[in-house]
Amino acid sequence: MSAMSPGTTGPAKSRPRGERSRGVSVALHTALIVASLVSVFPVLFVVFVSLRGRDGWQEPTKFVGFELSNYTHILNNTEFLTWFGNSVIIALGATVLGVLVAATAGYAVSRMRFPGHRPLMWTFLVVQMFPMAVLIVPLYNILGRLELLDSYTGLILTYCSISVPFCAWMLKGYFDTIPAEIDEAGRVDGLSPFGTFWRLILPLARPGLAVTGFYSFITAWGEVAFATQFMSSEKHYTLAVGLQTFVGQQKAEWGLMTAAAVLITVPAGLVFFLAQKHLVAGLTAGGTKG
Repeated sequence: MSAMSPGTTGPAKSRPRGERSRGVSVALHTALIVASLVSVFPVLFVVFVSLRGRDGWQEPTKFVGFELSNYTHILNNTEFLTWFGNSVIIALGATVLGVLVAATAGYAVSRMRFPGHRPLMWTFLVVQMFPMAVLIVPLYNILGRLELLDSYTGLILTYCSISVPFCAWMLKGYFDTIPAEIDEAGRVDGLSPFGTFWRLILPLARPGLAVTGFYSFITAWGEVAFATQFMSSEKHYTLAVGLQTFVGQQKAEWGLMTAAAVLITVPAGLVFFLAQKHLVAGLTAGGTKG
């Protein structure tokens, strides 16, 4: 072999698989930073407006200092705490009842073969196809005949009708990933079918339960249409309905609305923080059944 001449260069180094070039890395990080700023900006703007006083939002670019007058006003001079308590009761009730019904339905379809088990799941899927506006009138008539209008129970059952179909489908897929041998071991140990479900299967299904519980809570916590139509007295208003009282025919109290919005996000953020470690596992487990 002839020696390499001084003016020539050696062969280009091959880049290891999975390693990005500097230009690609810069472009990727720039895109991520821009996307993060776009996502965070509305939240920061809401917090900023809530700290500008009752009328400070009209001149958002003018720095006049921050104050907590909006927060003190809604806490001391409005029914915000009553609305907050109503939302907590309804959201927790809808979450517990909805997840319990969805878990039992999903487990029954996953483990048992009974007449109509396939049409049951397809019925859940068809129910999800109806727009919310179409369901208001029939649900209103049903709750009226049952004398459940303007009551916690009526709104909890309404929210369960929204969350149970999706949660049942998701939990059915999660229960399919749990070996059936566990059920057989429970029966050998003398457990009833419900005892097997409650003591053996549910502890293994925590990620799926966390996801469905989070979905049920968020659905009930921020829903507006049903609560507006079914709750007629202010003492039963939820937060989503109570915020509408800050909007008048001539003026909207944006300072109060943004302050209330910040306080409303706190419970939802806490629920997400408690369920976050299970969310990824719960969302992906239903698709691993091979």
